[in-house]
Amino acid sequence: MITAEDYIEDLLKKYDGINKFLMERGVICVVCGEPVWGTLGELVKQKSLNIENILLELNARFKDNERLS
Repeated sequence: MITAEDYIEDLLKKYDGINKFLMERGVICVVCGEPVWGTLGELVKQKSLNIENILLELNARFKDNERLS
């Protein structure tokens, strides 16, 4: 389950396609090829977006998309 306390770098490593999914919602996770530091909640707050809505979408979309490596 994805939470607001999850670190961006961990999410990018764990879920295929999450960067594109977040970018489409205005949340930029990668700058110059490197992940943005901090948590998902911090990044969403900086963009003045609703964390509850983002989490609902993320958990619905990536529920079964966790990388096995």
